[in-house]
Amino acid sequence: MRVIGLERIPPDACIVASNHRSHLDPPVLNAVFPQPLIFLAKEELFRIPLLGKALPHMGALPVRRGSGDLDVLQKALDLLHRGCKVCVFPEGTRAMPGSFLKPKAGVGFLAIKSRKPVLPVYIEGTDRVLPRGRKFPLPGSVIKVVIGQPEVFEEEDSPQGYRKVADTIMERIKALSYA
Repeated sequence: MRVIGLERIPPDACIVASNHRSHLDPPVLNAVFPQPLIFLAKEELFRIPLLGKALPHMGALPVRRGSGDLDVLQKALDLLHRGCKVCVFPEGTRAMPGSFLKPKAGVGFLAIKSRKPVLPVYIEGTDRVLPRGRKFPLPGSVIKVVIGQPEVFEEEDSPQGYRKVADTIMERIKALSYA
């Protein structure tokens, strides 16, 4: 694994916003960060035997996708205000190799409401190590993690502001793919 930008990780609470291409992304991020991250994860993962039992112990919060899950966003805000680092995948699901999806507005909501720094992160290679449909990793690929500059967003507290910030965060993540 190759990591660029470790020195950019804020010492205090922040929103870690990363692209998402593999189920390997959360463990990779937890391996890179000096303290464990709290992840927002689709609630369907909590129904998988073994994994579903382990996720709450790993600090994951279940998200009801497609519903604008305000309960989990409020829990994430509370955790940010208590000093935790909360990780979200703005795309909301895994993208195909080499591509990015349109971000969900939830990351913008968290950024504006919390006023905590957003740390953009780009992960490359996890989709080669653990591609869709595989249960076990494939050896031989390098995983690269690029950590960008933290940024506090002070846009208007509105649905339009959330969307604008979410789009900006996704652009920051995409820009890291060239590092």
